[in-house]
Amino acid sequence: MRKRQLGAGGPMVSEIGLGAMSFAGTSGATDAATSHRTLDLALESGVDFIDTALIYGPYISETVIGDYFRKNPTARKRFTIATKGGIVPTPRGVDNSKKYLTDCLNSSLQRLGLESVDLYYIHRRQFDLPIEDVMQTLLEFKSQGKIKAIGFSEISPASLMRASRVGHVAAVQSEYSLWCRLPELGMVQTCKKLGTAFVPFSPLARGTLSDVVIDIDKLQPTDFRRSLPRFQEPNYSFNMVETEKFKSYARARSWKPASLALAWILHQHDHLIPIPGTRTAEHLAINIAGAKINLTPQDLKEIEEILPVGFAHGNRYSEAAQASVEIYS
Repeated sequence: MRKRQLGAGGPMVSEIGLGAMSFAGTSGATDAATSHRTLDLALESGVDFIDTALIYGPYISETVIGDYFRKNPTARKRFTIATKGGIVPTPRGVDNSKKYLTDCLNSSLQRLGLESVDLYYIHRRQFDLPIEDVMQTLLEFKSQGKIKAIGFSEISPASLMRASRVGHVAAVQSEYSLWCRLPELGMVQTCKKLGTAFVPFSPLARGTLSDVVIDIDKLQPTDFRRSLPRFQEPNYSFNMVETEKFKSYARARSWKPASLALAWILHQHDHLIPIPGTRTAEHLAINIAGAKINLTPQDLKEIEEILPVGFAHGNRYSEAAQASVEIYS
């Protein structure tokens, strides 16, 4: 697995990471043993960048990873671990106060069994609290040795610029895939300029750019996708017609659709480190194969013609979920 730098001055990590939201069963039933087999394959294959969060479960994903480290003490040194805080689980809300973030970080470290986490993200920004103040809190965590690098999730390029005047932001993560191109409107470019890694989450369009056939009616009641307009009719049927063209294109070249979707991201910019989420070793192997696909300019042109910018029907978030995400244009 080739490496990419996790922000200027940061560690080199696998160019494809592993999103651990699914370890909490958010996209289908799972258990710790299944997640641990996935982590075993990650180790064997050189996938060494793991992304989790307090809210995944809540608490389940971090606990599963922490239990893995307790069973495999040497594995910790081989992984770069990112986690996130700042979202209040119940009732759902956002709190970036120093007290709450301190509680979030300390509890995450305890579940993960770590004294320090490699990268700590603010999961969602509290809009009425200046981002400069939040940066001061994070820099304090860093000076205490509790975190090694700072990140933000779903912020705007303008907010990144403000935060970067206070201290270095190692990474920003946002949704980015062939069906979500918003970060091209400034975030990808701003990250490049500031020496910040851009970390695309949901790079497989929440599973729609994979071989998995998503039957909306059979999704668990707790599955996050049920609330997303792109997975509601008539949007979903329109989107499936378009994404099927991409899947057919991939299969005609003996590639898995998920592998091709990740290869497309890796060919966009060299500071992008996608973190496709999966709970199974089988799907992780497919994701890893994306790093081995070399796309030509003609391939990229054809993919762009199949899934042009803006093809997806429906908003990517519900109104409730969108409320804590920064909008920019």
